[in-house]
Amino acid sequence: MKARRATISRQTAETEIQVTLDLDGEGVFAAETGVGFFDHMLHQISRHGMIDLDVRAKGDLHIDDHHTVEDVGICIGQALREAVGDKRGITRYGHAYVPLDEALSRVVIDLSGRPGLFFAADFTRDKIGTFDVELVREFFQGLASAGALTLHMDALKGHNAHHVAETLFKAFGRALRMAVAADGRTGDTMPSTKGSL
Repeated sequence: MKARRATISRQTAETEIQVTLDLDGEGVFAAETGVGFFDHMLHQISRHGMIDLDVRAKGDLHIDDHHTVEDVGICIGQALREAVGDKRGITRYGHAYVPLDEALSRVVIDLSGRPGLFFAADFTRDKIGTFDVELVREFFQGLASAGALTLHMDALKGHNAHHVAETLFKAFGRALRMAVAADGRTGDTMPSTKGSL
C-alpha cells in the first residue's frame, strides 16, 4: 500500500494553518493552535485513531477561537481526503462507542464522498474553561465538509461537558481508524457498487 500521508497549508486573513497527517501512523501527535483544550481534543483523535498528526495554527485568537478551530477542521478534512486517495481496498465505514465515566458517545463514519454532519450533543454548560462548546460542532462541520464524509455524532449520555466532548473526539478517532483500514477480503476493489467514491 502506498503512503497515505498528506500536508495541507491554508492561509486566510484570519488564520494561517499547516496540517500533516499520516493515516498509517502510530498516534504521534504535536500541535500548537493556541487553544489548549482544542489541542487536547486533537490529541484524542490522533491517539485513538492511530494517526500521526501535526497541527500548526496561528489565528485571530484576540477575537475568539472560532476561526482557528473551524479552519483546522477544514485542513484536517482536506488532508484526510488527500491521504485516503481513491479509497480502493478500504473498509469505508467505521463506528465506535466510547465512554468516559458517566459520558457515552457514538460516532459513525461513511467515507462516501458526500459531505454531511449529523450532530446531536447537549452540553450542560457553554464553556469548558475558556473553550466555547459550540466549537465542537463547528470543528466537525469543517472536517466533514472538506473531507467529503458523512458523519453521525451522538452524545448519548453525560453531564460533565469535558467528558462529553472528549468522548466525541475519541469516538471519532476510533471510527475513522476503522473506516480507513484495509479490508483484507476485498483486495483493491472499490467499496461501492457505483465504482467510485
